[in-house]
Order: sequence, then structure tokens, then C-alpha cells
Amino acid sequence: MAAVGPSPSTFINRERSWIQFNQRVLAQALNPQTPLLEQAKFSAIFSNNLDEFFMVRVASLKSQVEAGVDQLSLDGRSPLQQLLDIREQLTPLLQQQQHHYKHYLVPTLRDHTVEVLKYTELNDRQRHWTTHYFQSLVFAVLTPLAVDSAHPFPFISNLSLNIAVLIKDSETGSHQFARVKVPRSLPRFVDIPVELSELGPVRSVVLLEEIIANNLDMLFPGTMVTDHYFFRVTRDADLEYLELEADDLLQAIEASLRKRRLEGRVVRLEVDEHMSPGVVDQLMEGMDVEEEDLYRIRGPLGLDDLFHLTTTHQPQLRYPPHRGRLPPPFRRAQKSLLADGSLPQEEFESVFDVIRRGDVLVYHPYDLFAGSVEEFINQAADDPDVLAIKLTLYRLSKESAIVDALERASEHGKQVLALVELKARFDEDNNIQWARQLERSGVHVVYGVLGYKTHTKVTLVVRKERQGVRIYAHIGTGNYNVKTSRFYTDLGLFTCRPMIGRDLVELFNYFTGYGKQQRFRKLLVAPVTLRDRMEAMIKRETKHAKAQRGGHIRAKMNSLVDPSIIQALYEASQAGVRVELVVRGMCSLRAGVPGLSDNIRVVSIIGPFLEHSRIFWFGNGGTPEVYIGSADWMTRNLDRRVECLTPVEDPLLRQRLEALLSLYLQDNCGAWEMETDGSYRLVPRRRDEAGRNAQLILIRHWQAAQGKANPSDTSDTMVSETDRQGDN
Repeated sequence: MAAVGPSPSTFINRERSWIQFNQRVLAQALNPQTPLLEQAKFSAIFSNNLDEFFMVRVASLKSQVEAGVDQLSLDGRSPLQQLLDIREQLTPLLQQQQHHYKHYLVPTLRDHTVEVLKYTELNDRQRHWTTHYFQSLVFAVLTPLAVDSAHPFPFISNLSLNIAVLIKDSETGSHQFARVKVPRSLPRFVDIPVELSELGPVRSVVLLEEIIANNLDMLFPGTMVTDHYFFRVTRDADLEYLELEADDLLQAIEASLRKRRLEGRVVRLEVDEHMSPGVVDQLMEGMDVEEEDLYRIRGPLGLDDLFHLTTTHQPQLRYPPHRGRLPPPFRRAQKSLLADGSLPQEEFESVFDVIRRGDVLVYHPYDLFAGSVEEFINQAADDPDVLAIKLTLYRLSKESAIVDALERASEHGKQVLALVELKARFDEDNNIQWARQLERSGVHVVYGVLGYKTHTKVTLVVRKERQGVRIYAHIGTGNYNVKTSRFYTDLGLFTCRPMIGRDLVELFNYFTGYGKQQRFRKLLVAPVTLRDRMEAMIKRETKHAKAQRGGHIRAKMNSLVDPSIIQALYEASQAGVRVELVVRGMCSLRAGVPGLSDNIRVVSIIGPFLEHSRIFWFGNGGTPEVYIGSADWMTRNLDRRVECLTPVEDPLLRQRLEALLSLYLQDNCGAWEMETDGSYRLVPRRRDEAGRNAQLILIRHWQAAQGKANPSDTSDTMVSETDRQGDN
């Protein structure tokens, strides 16, 4: 069969692909095999993802339409066509989510002593309690805003839930309109005292907006409330700033944040499906909303607040709790165990002793972040032989032991540098606060490379030793964030290999100075060497295949949308290269198309943990090369961000990564496989075939390895364990 060349039909629209990813998230919520409270969590994630999609991607497309941009997407669609496609694809998903909430989640929760009640379902004692709750706590927080000739239509903040109130003046008989914002400072799901339920010891909750709606007469004395409706607004939340013209990037970002809060245009208006046409028209006119941006919802708006329900203390309705292990190489390197006496002084060894013996690979959340990354930085901060600590910070948790360690290191007189990326979307405010706190403590803070977003996750520690100065490093796929480390899967490599250390020194000089490093010894760095090297390794596999040396590529990432990489993979497939990809989210490549991508397979893993690690493996004619790091195969990662991938050269660690890739590719429980038309289906399983759930196997594998000095480092052990698993 003749090879198929590139054309719009050979690419999948990235927006469509993202919606398909979010559909797979929703499928977890709709799956009756998913524990009940986890169903609520996945439904909340679906909504939260959708909010960000509208704030960024839909907002961008709408801006293109308004600006008259007619550039077509890879699959040949105009911005307007893409907006229409988005609406068409989302409508049935929103209906499925609401149907699940109303007809399955709420009734089944009630069967498990969790009542999500409508106000009309409250008994007399519960209503009396909610009235008192409203009067004592809610009433003073609310600010009803009239809309008339003397009161212009108010600004409706992003993602706010609101009540449109219709009132009739008791004296004049005139009809008026008002808006009441549901306060975010109070819980959306209000817990009613258990003893008030007539069903015994059950958790009863009612939506805050329903409590407010049924006490509106207190807000509008002397009038008659004739009707009320709920609505919710989503605004353009992408930052606009001229970085090249900004004298102070921090101030420029702050100004852009203020502008985003106050000026972002409305890109979605969600309304109660029963809202009267007149009120809809008034809202649309007041906020300049177009018909295609209006979504009528059959149920509660903003289901991202379902996260609140997952706090219910019923372990049987959740996935079994998972706590990572101390990574075996670092078990005798824990200062906390030394302090509490559980580790004798003579058995203690520092993290630097461990890393000098050989590279260490950790995999969160199976390996504890606190017992590896935080321990490494904490010991560096307190070690008198450490001269300097340098690291990049992209997304930090609200409380950070790493920041504490950096401040402590600065107080000890060490040279401490933190690159804080102020442009990390939706974390700008948080990062600005951390940057200021670090600066006050004496840490040198920089904001990255002009014109680029610094997305790489690296730490460098300079230590004085008998043999001279040695550089220790951590290079990871995920953020230095203890909170996300508990439910994001991320890899990290600890090493003191000299060439990697020298590369990192030069990379940090690139961050802080005017030098433009063009070559690195081992690291692949964007926007300098990463794209060229990735494309070269793909083409090398193509040459191996043409020479009958069996080309083979395996890669795991979040997204694959770069057209040049996709085209190189198509050419590799057509030459006979076996290409196996684990892509969690967007994928614009079409897999399994005859003559185009016969030898390409794409799977997506959705499970309790969010798959976030990136691995790139190339067979190289029997001498494999494997890299891990922060970059996806996206144009922004390859060309517009500072990214870093490191080779994993230790043979045993490379085997572990090969086994990990095999495990994901063999999953037949949580894996979705791309069809030739770009759609996904759950990986089929034969009736007599054992179930293989990659995340569950990893949990069991790490648990089984507890207490072993050196857990299974070889692919044989992990793969054989995979084959032994029963249905999950």
C-alpha cells in the first residue's frame, strides 16, 4: 500500500482531542465500578478541567474570530468552525454529567447515608436550622445589587455563581431585577447537623444557593420576590503582557492579573434551564454574551464543588488509601528517623553518600516526595559542606518545606538561587507571594529567560568534598509540590554525574545572565537542543528500520500535538518502526491508519492518579537510549519554553523505565486505545484474560517491595508480577 502524505485529514484537531480526554475523565465518574465518592471527584475534575478549557482555549479561539484571523488548524478548521465543533461535542457530555448526578450519584449516596437534599426536601427542623444559618452567617455577607437606570449592570466575576432575582415593588407594583452573588467564602455544600435528620445518623447537605434563594425576602424587604434563577459566568483568563517592554516582570504580571480579574470578556454563560427568556436576554445584553456562548444546564451549576462531598468519612466509598514508601536507597538517609531514635547514628548515611554510590530513580506517589526530594533539599540546606543550592520553582503548594529549606540555607550563608516562574498559569498570584518571601529572606530570585516560560524542574547542589567540589542534581518530570506529589505520577533522577552537573551549571547561568548556551553535553534543553535531538532520534529509528535493524520507539507524555514530531513519527511508521505511545491528554496524531501510521499505537491511562511523567525511549538498534524530563511533544514545550530532559544511563534504572512503559502498554483495565478515526475505546480484554491495571499493580509492587534493600529493578520482575494479577 502506498504511503499517505500529510494533509488535514492526517491530523486530529487539538480541541477535539482535549474534549475526548475530558470525556475519558467523565467516563470514570459514570463507571459504576468506580467507588462512589471517587465518582463525585471525577465529575468535579471534569467540570474543573472544562472551566480552564473555556478560560484559555475557547477564549483564544474567540479572540481569533474577533480579530479576523482565518488561519486554519492542522486539521483544516477555522477558529469559528472549531468553536461550533466544541459546542456540539460538549452538549451531550454535559447532559450525561447532570443525568449521572441526579439519577445515580445523589440516590446512591443516600443509600450510603449521605443525603444531598433540595431545599424542598428538608424537614421542618432542618429548614428552621438553615434559616438560622442564613440569618447568623450568610445574610451579612451578601450584597444584593439592583439593575435599573440608576444602577448599571454589575460586573460579574469569573466563575462566580449568582442568583438573578425578579422582584415586585409592593407600593408601585413595578417589576425590578437584582443580582445576588453566592459567596465563595462559605461552603457550597452546607452540612446540616446530623441529629436533625429523620433517617438516623446520616450526613445531610444542602446547596448554599438554595438556602439563599429561599430566604431572599429578607434581602428585599417591602417587595415581593416573584422568581429567581441561578447563573454562572466564565471569563477569558489568559494573561496579556508585553514582557520585552516590562522593566519589572513581577509588576507587569501583577498588573495583568488585575486586568484579568476586572476586564476578561465573558466566554461562557451557564444558566438554569428553566430561566425565563426575558432574564436570559437581560443577562446576555448586560454582559455582551452571544447565543453560542449560552449553555442551559439541567441541574446544579459548577459541579467542580463536588470535591466537598469527597470529605465524607466513608473509606469504603473511596479508593483504598495509598501512602508511598521511603525509597529504599534513601531509607537510611532520613534525618527524621535519626532524630526520633528509630535509626541508629552508626547506620545513618546522608543523601549525598547514597547518590555518590550511584544514580537514584524515584517514582511519585509510589515513592514519598518528602523522603526523597524534600529530604535532599533539607539536607543540602543544613549541610555545612554545601556551598550553593539552585532550583526552579513552577508550581508550589500553599505551604512548602522546600521554601523553608531555601530560607534556612540562605540564613546559613549559602548561595541560594530560586528561579520562580511567574507565568505559571493560574498560579501567578501564589508564585508572586513566594518570590517576595524568598527575596526577603535573602534568596536570589530570578524570573526566568526573557520571552520564554521556564517549565523545567531541576535542582543543583554544589558541595565541597575531599576530592574537590562535586555537583549533585535532581531532575524531575513534576513540580516541587508536595500536595500534587500525592496524586500525580512523576519521575525524578538524583545524580552526581559530572557532565550532567556541568550542564546544569551552564543552564542556570543561562537563566541568570545574558549568555546563550548553544550546546549541552548530556541534557536536552529547549529551546536550544531538544527539538533537533528528538527529531534526530526518531529519524535514527527510521534508518534502523530501513536497514532491518528493528526500529522501535516508546514514549509516555501528557500531550502530543507538534506537527513536525507527528510527521517524523508517520515517516518512521511507514519505514517499519514500531511506535508505542502513552499519551494521557491531547493527541493530534492518528494511530493505526493504513499507509500512514500502521505501526503506531496510542493508549491513554486514566485512573486514581493523574499520569504526569514523561519518558522517551529509543531502541537504537539494540543500544537503547531513554530520557525523562518536563517536556511534552508540543510546539510550546519544544520552542517557547525552557525545558530539560536528562538521559538515564544506569542500566538497571533504564530497565526499570522499560518495565514501566511495558506495564502501561499492557494495561487492559484503565487504558483507552485510539481508533483510526481518532476516537478512543477501552482496551478490550478477552474473557479468559487476567486484568492488568497499571496503577494498581504499581501500588502492589511498591508495597511488596517494602522492607527490601533493593526492590525489583529489572523488567522481568515487574512484568512477571503484571502477568500474575487477577481481575481488578
